[in-house]
Amino acid sequence: MSIRLYIGNLPKEEIDRQDLQAVFAEEGDAVTTKLIKDRKTGKCRGFGFLTVNNDEQADQIIEKYNGQMFKDTPIKLEKALPRTKGEEGEEQPQQQVPKPIIQGSSTPSSSGNKEGNRRERTKKSRRGSGGGSARETATSVDNEAFRPDPRWAADLEKLKQMLSAQTTN
Repeated sequence: MSIRLYIGNLPKEEIDRQDLQAVFAEEGDAVTTKLIKDRKTGKCRGFGFLTVNNDEQADQIIEKYNGQMFKDTPIKLEKALPRTKGEEGEEQPQQQVPKPIIQGSSTPSSSGNKEGNRRERTKKSRRGSGGGSARETATSVDNEAFRPDPRWAADLEKLKQMLSAQTTN
């Protein structure tokens, strides 16, 4: 079974796949690279993928090449998350952490894409008065299941305990 590795922190300039493949040439033909480029400009989008034969080889390559310099920038290697398709059919890395839901708010935290939130609000305002009240929208958002990122679950639990201890004092 082949394993895909995410290669991040690539320079956003014109790079050939062969340049990236040359970095991993020592590993042999069993390793293949895929460079993700912008369709309009042809420049690298800053990431790519590396496919290896097995999990052990993937761990060895991550240990060996993570942080290695490539065109004056240290590359970042990690196991790729499951594939998803973007708007144009390109593969997109899933590096986003779920946004927390704020009680009493009709939208999730706006720490991310402000432009997207503006568009969303504009679409809602165009719907007119038949779309439901702000109170109903807040209730539906609050009722959604929210699971924290498992990498931070233990730290989140500690913070909750510290906060509850402060409020009781």
